[in-house]
Amino acid sequence: MPLQSRYPVTLIMVFLYPELAWSQDRQAIDVYGFDFTPAFVLAESYDDNFRELEHDVQASWVTKLAPSFELKAEDRNSATRVIWEPTRYIYHDHTDASNTAQDLRADSIMEFTDRQRLKLELQARKWEDTTSTAVKGINDKVDSKRVNGVYTYGARSAANQLDFGAHYEQLRYDNSDGINDDKERNTDGISTTWYHRIGSKTRSLLEYNHTRFDYLQSNSLRSSKSDALLAGAEWDMTARTTGKVRLGFEHKNFDKSESKDLNNPTWQVDLQWKPRTYSTFSFLARQAMAEGDDGSDAVKETFTQFGWRHGWTERITTVAQVGVGRYVYEGENRTDNLQDYSLAVVYEMRRWLDLGLGYQFRTNDSDADNQGFNRHVLQVSFDVHL
Repeated sequence: MPLQSRYPVTLIMVFLYPELAWSQDRQAIDVYGFDFTPAFVLAESYDDNFRELEHDVQASWVTKLAPSFELKAEDRNSATRVIWEPTRYIYHDHTDASNTAQDLRADSIMEFTDRQRLKLELQARKWEDTTSTAVKGINDKVDSKRVNGVYTYGARSAANQLDFGAHYEQLRYDNSDGINDDKERNTDGISTTWYHRIGSKTRSLLEYNHTRFDYLQSNSLRSSKSDALLAGAEWDMTARTTGKVRLGFEHKNFDKSESKDLNNPTWQVDLQWKPRTYSTFSFLARQAMAEGDDGSDAVKETFTQFGWRHGWTERITTVAQVGVGRYVYEGENRTDNLQDYSLAVVYEMRRWLDLGLGYQFRTNDSDADNQGFNRHVLQVSFDVHL
């Protein structure tokens, strides 16, 4: 379950980080049998509304300093890696917004036999949110930890395959005076997915998810259980076309009778089409329920995104994205309609250096007072890697 900001599910964007949209296979340094890969991103941007406010907007030049360090080990039947990414954001015109984020991740894949595999993921993050803050003009300080595991039984080429998953997450706030303590929670859940082969390149699927949201404040009205059942298919028809579609229904049952239980149809569609090796079109659509925000019991969210990445030459690539989201706040008379447009150009100046130029426009139309905004961001970045 994604962490909450103003919009429970943030539209997937690469405009601010064009180095992620296009990069060569990075070379690693051998360190006592481990592959060590350092990298560094320097980005300078102008953000004309970094707090996403309707009135009294704040603009600033922002410097991003983002080193990253990856340590990886592989053998015939397993692979493990650890990634540490400290990131410094310097707001030159509003120094009180400057902050340092920390992201430490580890994941491992173990294949015991051709029929049994285990995937583990761990993450610890600390960051500061400049948008939709509890106190105007003061960053929200967020701390989260999560662990996920998926055990798979059955060869991928077999007629049937089963996935059994479990996850746990902690969400905490480090704000002064107990601000946002009402949002602190523990989340745990289990899931299972049955895949059935219906063709050489196509599998049907049936998925069940159960999630428990346990808010730390004993009087919280948001503690609940969520159950979702989905059916769909995934396919990899050719090197050009891949996709996954899931459709279903979810039910949210609150612990306290003061909050009304919710039902919601849910779906996720993820498609990719590559008419050429250097050109990729993507389509992503999702509807789901997210945890409540700004006084709501929950948020029903729907969003759609189109993307196109195209390599014009061996050195020049563009990435364009358009996203539209709708967020209905249950228990409040509020609906937000968000639009997001972004464009990035990446130039591979050297094998070890990518230059990126990106632009984004975000706009939100809300029924609630002072929740609408317009935001423009222009950024140039340098991605240095081995």
